[in-house]
Amino acid sequence: MKYVRKRDGRLELFDQNRITNAIWKAAKAVGGKDRELSKRLSDQVVAMLKERFGEEGVPTVEEIQDVVEKVLIENGHARTAKAYILYRKQHQDMRELAALLSSADLVDQYLNLEDWRVRENSNMSYSLQGLNNYLSSTVIAKYWITRIYPPRIAEAHFSGEMHIHDLGVLGPYCVGWDLRDLLLLGFGGVRGKIESTPAKHFRTALGQVVNFFYTLQGEAAGAQAFSNFDTYLAPFIRYDGLSQKEVEQALQEFFFNMNVPTRVGFQCLSEDTKILTPDGWKSYDQVKVGDIIYTFNLETHEIEMKTVKDIFVRKYQGKMYNLRNRTQNQLVSPHHRVVRQVFN
Repeated sequence: MKYVRKRDGRLELFDQNRITNAIWKAAKAVGGKDRELSKRLSDQVVAMLKERFGEEGVPTVEEIQDVVEKVLIENGHARTAKAYILYRKQHQDMRELAALLSSADLVDQYLNLEDWRVRENSNMSYSLQGLNNYLSSTVIAKYWITRIYPPRIAEAHFSGEMHIHDLGVLGPYCVGWDLRDLLLLGFGGVRGKIESTPAKHFRTALGQVVNFFYTLQGEAAGAQAFSNFDTYLAPFIRYDGLSQKEVEQALQEFFFNMNVPTRVGFQCLSEDTKILTPDGWKSYDQVKVGDIIYTFNLETHEIEMKTVKDIFVRKYQGKMYNLRNRTQNQLVSPHHRVVRQVFN
């Protein structure tokens, strides 16, 4: 047996003396005085490793330590085995603590984009707040993996057998909220946050939606959204007697306020856009000038078939997120203001 695989994946020359010394330290901790016994026990460890992995096999550090525990217990050295297990756990804790507390390295890794986790969360941009989130999520991820998940899951994650996404958030992934509940009960129930009664007017309702997402955006790892947005807000427009122009102005204000990535580095809503055609739903890149698409006539309140007269293509930076209702689309980019697209 020539090599051993370290925890970081590197190969290192196999050294039986290190096994002997580890057993001897554990034995001394419980009053042992025979170093030669430690050598004989390490011989058994090496023999068992060769039997399990062969002469050319490459065991990991963890696998070697597992065999050491097995040999100690099978030879009746329960107290030494317990001391060895404790010694092993202490060193594991020290390694994790050292990795956790290397704050300077963490900052450098973020600033230089050296760690793949900088890009793991698509809802967080590269920014000062992104740095703060990266540092705090590293601590939280360590808690998840050492206190919540069982050791076998943690080992699978660290070894690359599986990947647990968004460990840095002690919360759900994506969340869909009930807009009806917000409109009927008002905004409240969060300690330390301003509360308000149910909205009575269109602009007030839109403002409560903004405050709702602004308050809860950090409570989940992924996106958050409301369904039936236009359906539940339509009665407010009728009650206020708003004109088409007034509705458009209110929605423009709303979408600029909802452009949360500009203010705090999060994304609130995202949804894939599909266009209804006689041949079924199509994406933007499948529709050409001259094609027939279904539109909603605001005056007659009926679905109509219209011909696409023109298609505008704009350059943008980053990924665009589409917010859609029955009559118009809102495209949001983390690097741009809201772009409003109205159907023919």
